[in-house]
Amino acid sequence: MCDYSLHAVQSRPAVVGETLISTTFRGTSTRGFASENDPNVAVCMLPGTELAFAENVRYDSRWIWTKTIGFRVGVFNEVEPDVPDRHHDAIEFPDGTHVLVTQLVEGQRCTVLQLPALHPPVEQQKPKAVERRPSAFASLFLG
Repeated sequence: MCDYSLHAVQSRPAVVGETLISTTFRGTSTRGFASENDPNVAVCMLPGTELAFAENVRYDSRWIWTKTIGFRVGVFNEVEPDVPDRHHDAIEFPDGTHVLVTQLVEGQRCTVLQLPALHPPVEQQKPKAVERRPSAFASLFLG
């Protein structure tokens, strides 16, 4: 997904193994991910996409200073998706902390490690009943 405020920005889905950079898109005040080779196209992710950052993640703490999280891996997710007109895209870290993507400090690099599985659940079929016939040995006794 791409946050609601990036709907007017050209976008494409993430690809496993590619390196992305956190950036602010022209004409918006929203940060997101883009390819270094194509910084004007937002790279959108599905919840569950796993990311590995080149360094510990830094983000704006809504103050003048930035904060650093002591993790380099996280999972793309959404927070409060039912609340309209706010940013939902976030990175979830191993300790359960969420950081909104729009708060990530610009210029951070990450690699897409894995995309979420999108296969529909496989319905388990009951095995067909096997007709059991007495063996030749048993038929001697059963008549």
